[in-house]
Amino acid sequence: MPFLARMDTTAYVFDLLKIILPALIVAGSIFYLIQQYLEKEQQRRLIEMRLQTSKETLPLRLQAYERVTLLLERITPNNLLVRLSSAGLTAPDYHRMLVSEIRAEFEHNLSQQLYMSPDVWDQVKSAKETILTMVNKAYHTLPTPQQARGTELAKRILENLMTDEADPTARALNAVKREAAGLF
Repeated sequence: MPFLARMDTTAYVFDLLKIILPALIVAGSIFYLIQQYLEKEQQRRLIEMRLQTSKETLPLRLQAYERVTLLLERITPNNLLVRLSSAGLTAPDYHRMLVSEIRAEFEHNLSQQLYMSPDVWDQVKSAKETILTMVNKAYHTLPTPQQARGTELAKRILENLMTDEADPTARALNAVKREAAGLF
């Protein structure tokens, strides 16, 4: 009889394993599929949120690139000298006006750095500093800056610009255009 009891127990355990093992496999598979579904749903929501954020910030970023492009165009020496007439001004007054205008344009657009990479913003700052240096250098190379006319300063700035052969804003403008193009 003990042999039959052992056989009944073994058969019972074997029958129990035949039921539990497939149930565990099915439960594990269901758990895995639900976990995969939840991860994909989370990724979908994240992508949807990023898309919505992108829709909202893209116009702001494009506007920032436009404003920085306009800033660089406005402080380019050729455009700056045409826009701010030197007629009737002394060299010191014209120098102050040019430096003040460059700084004011830059300060007016400081907030645009939020929408562009630090590298591009550094190039914009560098262009501004290069132009200020160019204006200051031209002013200080005048034979008698205190008695010189504004037209002499403008002429000296243009001469320096022609001898340098490099537009101080070109590199920054190209960087802004490349980064703006990367948004699409």
